[in-house]
Amino acid sequence: MKSIPRIHRTTAAFTLIEIMVVVIVLAVLAATIIPQFVGTTTDAKISASKAHIAELESALERYYVHMDRYPTASEGLQVLVEAPATDADKWRGPYVKQLRPDPWRNPYQYKRPGTRHPGSFDLWSRGADGADGGEGAAADVGNW
Repeated sequence: MKSIPRIHRTTAAFTLIEIMVVVIVLAVLAATIIPQFVGTTTDAKISASKAHIAELESALERYYVHMDRYPTASEGLQVLVEAPATDADKWRGPYVKQLRPDPWRNPYQYKRPGTRHPGSFDLWSRGADGADGGEGAAADVGNW
C-alpha cells in the first residue's frame, strides 16, 4: 500500500504587530512632512495674486496709451473688458479676456487716483481675510 504524500501548506500573512509598526511609521512620516506643505498653498495664492495684478497693471497701461487716461473709479476695471460709455471710439480692447477674481474669490480693487500712487492708480487684492489691511497671510497684495 502506498502512502499518500502530505502537502505542507504554509500560510504567509502579516501579523497584527507588523501592521501596527507600519501604520506608526507612516503616521510619524506624515506628521513631519505635512506641516511643510501647509504654507505652500498660501504662498501659491499670493504669487498668483501678484501675477494677476501685474497682468491687470499692464492692461491698464495699454488702456492709458489708447485712451490718454486711466479708468475712473466709477468705471473700474470693467473697461478693460467692455468699452466705456464715453470715448468708445478710442477704445482698442478688450485689454484682458476676462476679469478674474483673486485667488480668494474676491474682486480686485482699483482706485484712481491712488493713495500710494497719486499720479496713477492703486490696484490690489484684499488677501485671505477679504478686508483692507491685514498682516501675514491676510495682508493685502498690491502694485506697491
